[in-house]
This record gives sequence, structure tokens and C-alpha cells, in this order.
Amino acid sequence: MGELDVLIEHAAPTHAGSFLFHQGDPFRCISVVRLGTVKTYAVDRAGREQILGFHMPGDVIGFSAIDERHYPCNAVALDTVTVCRLPFQRALELATRMPALQARLFGMMSREIARAARLSCSTNADERLAAFLIGMADRMGARGYSPTHWQLTMSRMDIASYLRLAPETLSRLLRRFQAEGLVLVDGRDVEVLGRERLQALAIADHVSCLAPADIRAA
Repeated sequence: MGELDVLIEHAAPTHAGSFLFHQGDPFRCISVVRLGTVKTYAVDRAGREQILGFHMPGDVIGFSAIDERHYPCNAVALDTVTVCRLPFQRALELATRMPALQARLFGMMSREIARAARLSCSTNADERLAAFLIGMADRMGARGYSPTHWQLTMSRMDIASYLRLAPETLSRLLRRFQAEGLVLVDGRDVEVLGRERLQALAIADHVSCLAPADIRAA
């Protein structure tokens, strides 16, 4: 663990709107978020942006760059962010001698792959929004915050992009969720009121991800 501690770089705080890395930058390290929220997004050749994720304390950024050795996306701070950087190649070498570290790295990679796979499922808009709200609730709770009442650091435009929804569709869904007593939204202030019903929708999202394509289409 002493060898690992020597490898870790404690970066200076990054303020809202500042980039941790840009799409196309050479990949040298993975970053663990210690404080704040980081948004990752990619820009296609037509200049369109697609939000890929929102990363909170404990989350790791950079695994998607391992294969191509270049970051395939941008990472920008949504508020004041601090990260720990770990040179990936040296960490990989160290992991061969530390089974616990190797298992931890694999676990982190698996979590990121699962999130990406979940988003790629052809679920409906209600299920995607419910899964996002339940996911945020669980992530907040796991970090010692209230799992039912929190403030979003990301904009509705970003959430819509992440969920692959038109902004007006997201607004319409939020109004309906509020009318049904599932959630209360005031600006960026969110309160979950109907956890069980949202959970049921989120589970439907998960089941449709697991089902074969021909069953989903039936």
C-alpha cells in the first residue's frame, strides 16, 4: 500500500466549468473523484454533444480511454471538484502483485460498464427517468447524504441529454411525476416522494435490459 500511496497524485481543486481532460487527450491516468461532481460528454463530428455520465465522490473517470490510449470524451467540473490521479500503467503493474487492488480495479471497471450498458437499453422514457432518480437517491445515500432530498448539480438540459430525451420531454415527464406524487422538483431541488413506485419503474428498466432483443420486441 505504501507503493500505491506514492503513485497517487492529489490534484489541486478544479472549479466549475474547468476541464479535467479533453476529448482526444493522451491517456495516462485514471482519476478518482474526492469532492464535487464531474460531467463527461462526447462531441461527434457534427458538433452534437452527448452526456455520458455524472461522476460523484468515489467514482472513477478514465477507464473508457484504456483501449485507444486517448480520452474519448471531455470531463468538466460542475462545481468545485478535487480528484486523486493514478498513473494507470504503473497501477496495473502493481495490481499484478496485489490481488486486492486488482479486484478493486476490476470492480470499478465493471460498475462503469454496467452503467453504460444500462443507458444503451431501448427502454421507454418513464423507465429511464425513474432509474435516474432512483440511481441518484442510492448514490446520495451511499455517500452519507439524504436519499430522498438533494440538490442537483447538473442542469435539466444535461439530464435530458444523458437520458437521451428532448428537454421538453423531460420537463413533461417531471410534471407528470409530480402530479402523480412520485417526486417534487423545485429548480434543482429534488425530493423523492414515491420511492416504491419509482423503484418498480426502475426495475422494469433493468428487466428490459436483461431480456433478449426478440423478447423485448414481442
